[in-house]
Amino acid sequence: MRRRRGRRRAVRRRRKGQPRRGGQFRALFTGGGEQETLDPHAESLAIDMARTKALFDRLVELDAGMAPVPRLAEKWEPNADATVWRFTLRKALFHDGKPLTPEDVLFTFSRILDPKATTHFAQGLLSVIDLKKSRAVGGNVVEVALKRPAAEFPALLGTLGTAVVSSRYADPAKPVGTGAFRLTSFQAGRSFVAERFDDHWDGGAYVDELRILSADADARGNALRAGEAEFGYEMTPTFARTAQADTSVRILAAKGSTAHAIVMKCDQEPFDDPDVTLAFKLLADREKLVQVVLAGQGVVGNDMFGKGFQYYPEDVPQRTRDVAEARSLLKKAGVLNKTLSLYTSSAANGFVEAATLFAEQAADAGLRVKVTTGSSETYFKDQLTKGVMGSHRSGAMTIPNYLNDRLLSTSPFNASAWRRKDFDATFAKAQATTDEAERTELYGRLQRTLHDEGGLLVWGHPDWLNAVSSRVRGMEAAPPNTMDSARFDKVWLA
Repeated sequence: MRRRRGRRRAVRRRRKGQPRRGGQFRALFTGGGEQETLDPHAESLAIDMARTKALFDRLVELDAGMAPVPRLAEKWEPNADATVWRFTLRKALFHDGKPLTPEDVLFTFSRILDPKATTHFAQGLLSVIDLKKSRAVGGNVVEVALKRPAAEFPALLGTLGTAVVSSRYADPAKPVGTGAFRLTSFQAGRSFVAERFDDHWDGGAYVDELRILSADADARGNALRAGEAEFGYEMTPTFARTAQADTSVRILAAKGSTAHAIVMKCDQEPFDDPDVTLAFKLLADREKLVQVVLAGQGVVGNDMFGKGFQYYPEDVPQRTRDVAEARSLLKKAGVLNKTLSLYTSSAANGFVEAATLFAEQAADAGLRVKVTTGSSETYFKDQLTKGVMGSHRSGAMTIPNYLNDRLLSTSPFNASAWRRKDFDATFAKAQATTDEAERTELYGRLQRTLHDEGGLLVWGHPDWLNAVSSRVRGMEAAPPNTMDSARFDKVWLA
């Protein structure tokens, strides 16, 4: 009798949409073979990031607008000039039963910044930390000293490669984290199995077991439709369109969450002339690029990164196509009789298609653009040295991080070769400005400069397309690299 009542209560809960515990959750990602890792500070692949999120927590995460929100840190506060930050830690347990302490956080920073660990993703971003002057304050506060003012420091702790590990963590194959799941088994390039950690500070997961597996895009779609998986990462626009009529699958579309662009190298002719970069921006038929390349699954871009994110200047008028003005600028610069090379590859969905379509659009002004296709395996490295133009893509990140990584004179991934000392100086000033309104104005000024003079032709912001089984509850669309992206501790099965 009691058993029947329990089953009836469970049925009523499911009908009401209330979460319930139990079951196995299978998530499919593009695999990385032997390059895959459990080391949360060396994560570079999406499948690595999903495992890190399951096993570990960060002090801070980023919300859908790329603003920092508390996780293992309940709160934080800077000193007057943002050179010292105090983080108050919440009560949390590691998988070995030991409590989280300030010493674990300091050990984490030391591990990330180890100069011998060249694969640690956040090493450059967190190099602002002065480890010798950082310290524990009591049992639940860590004081982080910085080498220079950094008003955006909490947001840095929400980026990739910043998960907190135990001071007892020595072997990446034996992770000691505070995450909602605890490792059961892992085989690089094949499978990952983890069980629910019932003592998780945020209530623990609903599902009993999480499996993260490798599969290509077609296999991910087929598995979802066959009921052999519950989550498929980064689905194609074509799959999203066809899945609309499939009741077994639901698409999670985070609108305009990434960026697609054509970069022009500002240190080479003819793009050392801002009039030429402007002309190319005027040649782009952005609406057609979005409709054709993204199958309508996205929004047009306005030659700035981070549409919808914190510090994006929404008041900048949308640039539209003007072939006559573009032709006038190009004729004045003496560019119409030259053939320019656009270097692309199949390294990302839509690269080759966008490059080919833009070359056709440029021809409307009498401009010749030759599309050259290179190796997908080495494209993002080769792009820095090949062609005067290239295909560009970025996932979601904070605008300050994007500027830091891609658009400073010293940036390692400066594909547009944009190097201006005045731009660098304004960025440094913004980083050190503690007044939020003033900081917002400075970042807006930087974005407007790029819009008017920079080598980024940001033509579109694709929707971020993931898919789940119709049985899945508790998971909604979220931009990549944010707190709710590929977050499996709050999902449950109906």
